[in-house]
Amino acid sequence: MAMRAGKLKDRISFDQPTYDGDGLRVGWNEGAFECWAAIRYLRGGETVQAARLAGRQPAVITVRLPSDAEDVTTDWKLRDLGLDREYAVTAPPVSTDDGKWLEITCESGVAV
Repeated sequence: MAMRAGKLKDRISFDQPTYDGDGLRVGWNEGAFECWAAIRYLRGGETVQAARLAGRQPAVITVRLPSDAEDVTTDWKLRDLGLDREYAVTAPPVSTDDGKWLEITCESGVAV
């Protein structure tokens, strides 16, 4: 995908989980960092269609590299600040072939 900076129209907040001494999640460090991103909702295959029927919406969120988002793991959540929508991170971030962008696979409509 040829991404251009002008496509980064969504303001995203990255929320890091906080844990107690026993390793149980007790809350969120909301707004650990924010950046501009492009949200692309997935369409297509049977798995995506089944998720959408269940009220979940798979998406790929793209941010510019270098980014603090390189440290995001699947226990983080992302928030679209414009739409007030939460996304569960479903896969570790992956850099694009050209090394300029980071893609994060997420899903909205699930408990985070």
